[in-house]
Amino acid sequence: MLALALLLAGGAVTGCGGRATTHHNPGTSHEQASGSVGTLLTATDATGHRLREVPAQGAPEAQLTVRPDSEDGWNLQLAVKNYRFTPDSTGGAALPGAGHAHLELDGRKLARLYGPWFHLPAAQVPEGAHTLTVRLYADDHTAWAVSGKPVEGTAQLTATATATAAAPGGPDGHSHGGSPSPAPTSAPAPTSAPAPAPEQADRTVTIAVRDGKVSPAPARTELRRGERVALRVTSDRADTLHVHGYDKELALPAGQEATLILTADRTGLFEVETHESNLVLTQLLVR
Repeated sequence: MLALALLLAGGAVTGCGGRATTHHNPGTSHEQASGSVGTLLTATDATGHRLREVPAQGAPEAQLTVRPDSEDGWNLQLAVKNYRFTPDSTGGAALPGAGHAHLELDGRKLARLYGPWFHLPAAQVPEGAHTLTVRLYADDHTAWAVSGKPVEGTAQLTATATATAAAPGGPDGHSHGGSPSPAPTSAPAPTSAPAPAPEQADRTVTIAVRDGKVSPAPARTELRRGERVALRVTSDRADTLHVHGYDKELALPAGQEATLILTADRTGLFEVETHESNLVLTQLLVR
């Protein structure tokens, strides 16, 4: 009887032979899943996510820096304090000082962030002045908050037809670095210069997303370390592709095929998913 009790206790900690997990069962509420971490408020952020209030001392902090990229768009850096990114437990219970972030352009969500860096293509930013916002969330998708306000950082960005410029500070008064570097200029390439060869891949995975369904059904794509894989994805709605572990992202225009070529230089199991629809497209198993 004692041995049986110990066996059952061990199974309750780790599940069915796997590691301990914070993911809650379908149908359970955030309150049931997350216990007593902070205080879950009835108030929500601008996107409808419940606020999770924590004391100001030791609370997560976020600052955003925006710099023009030398080739296209902007490079964004999210500096956080008292906070860590936990992509492996997204959808589980809220853990202190952990989770992911959302990136918004003028209040419109662009992507979910699982790390401190993000490349924003110029094609996603209309001409004019804009406000970028990053907001910190717990694994259960509640927004971390202090004094009833979400924990977030902002920065100003201006897109023009001929050049790009980004202001390092936001309207929240945070200082996010020095003056932005001017966009680099270069002399026109000689007309006789050959066009660069397209990137080559060892493997190609073609995926279609339509009406919330993935075709072919999500499966594992096995790769040898060092191989290059091309992810060719067509989605019937605008979305963003994200490769966990590699922190690679790709904008998916509605109805258009987009391709991300990735060098599998890390071993392990890495999920490929969409941000907006939260669909798993495939798993990269790199040996």
